[in-house]
Amino acid sequence: MTTPPTAPTAPTVNGQVIGMAHYATRALAERLLPRGATFHQALALSAAEAAGGTVGRRALIERLTGAVKLGVPAAEATIGELTSAGLVEERPGDLLALTPAGDALIQSYKAGVADLAARLYGDLPAEDLAAAGRVLTEVTARADAMLAAG
Repeated sequence: MTTPPTAPTAPTVNGQVIGMAHYATRALAERLLPRGATFHQALALSAAEAAGGTVGRRALIERLTGAVKLGVPAAEATIGELTSAGLVEERPGDLLALTPAGDALIQSYKAGVADLAARLYGDLPAEDLAAAGRVLTEVTARADAMLAAG
């Protein structure tokens, strides 16, 4: 009599498992961007779009350094790249505004990401997604507190 094969045990959530999921998903998301555009640029455009299309430079830098953990020089360089590429334009009052090209890029990217998310998460149980969301939100809060404490 043979023993039926057992399903592999899922690993416990840890930094490596989270990182692997992040980088695999990010690689797919980066494929949605036009040649020459970067993931950080997409994040900045998304933040500007979420703010109604116009965002303060300081607020955008804080978003990139806080949520994405970019250094200030990298955040400023990303904004410079977007301005040079004609995807955002500077406005009086230290504001940055999406240009029509920037808006078109972010709308296309968001649609692609929504499709990607549906394909990746769509058939997963809602209770599993909720539990993962709670755990990852708590891990992020703890890491942010550790970073703030120095």
